[in-house]
Amino acid sequence: MKRYFLEVMYDGTAFHGSQLQGELPTVQLAVNKALGTLLREPVHTFGASRTDEGVHALSNFYHFDTDRPLHPDFRYKMNALLPDALALKSVSLAADMHVNARFSAESRRYRYRIYTVKDPFRQRRAMYYPFRIGQPLLEQTAAIIKEYTGFESFAKRKGQTKTYQCQIFESRWERHDMEYHYIVRANRFLRGMVRGLVGTQLQVARGRCSPEDFRAIIEAGDCTKADFSVPGHGLYLEEIRYPEGMLQEISFK
Repeated sequence: MKRYFLEVMYDGTAFHGSQLQGELPTVQLAVNKALGTLLREPVHTFGASRTDEGVHALSNFYHFDTDRPLHPDFRYKMNALLPDALALKSVSLAADMHVNARFSAESRRYRYRIYTVKDPFRQRRAMYYPFRIGQPLLEQTAAIIKEYTGFESFAKRKGQTKTYQCQIFESRWERHDMEYHYIVRANRFLRGMVRGLVGTQLQVARGRCSPEDFRAIIEAGDCTKADFSVPGHGLYLEEIRYPEGMLQEISFK
């Protein structure tokens, strides 16, 4: 038996999230079905990161186990079976059967994109926000985030997490022409956390609350004080890092 990792990318607006939800069209369901068809046996995958409905991924991982050899055209055949909004980027062999797509990851990086001038070609790819934004205030709140490890205020209720502790490695804003991008990398994220961080920072950037208020929201440990209203289609899971040598990428034709 061998453990393989699939790296995929997808347009989140085409799915009801990444995680299995019965027969609803999700990323994991599409991957499982394509694998089952190709390997001619039922396959159940395990995902690295859960993304909500509408959230995109430039890189997400699923692992699965099989004792069947992979076809030399495995990647091509998988992409032929997967829906148009989902693509297989790479396939890797895990160093051993204890490696886990979710729990072995060292960090995950997300990017949230905001555009301020109406543009039909950015619809469903970023959030339209036609308001004046105070970028220095955004930079200030992004720096505040790095001071903390407890983020209960930015976790949606009804989650299954046992801890609200997250180690933030990066938290910053970038300007790209008419877009503002928020980039955050951490060892783990809570349900709805990135959208809560973005929405609440925007409240500061518009002058509706102060950086001191933002700090108080973090320390309150109360999710009713955060703003989760920003849409999923502005959010991208951009990168997942694993320890060096843990995965060996397989070359296909």
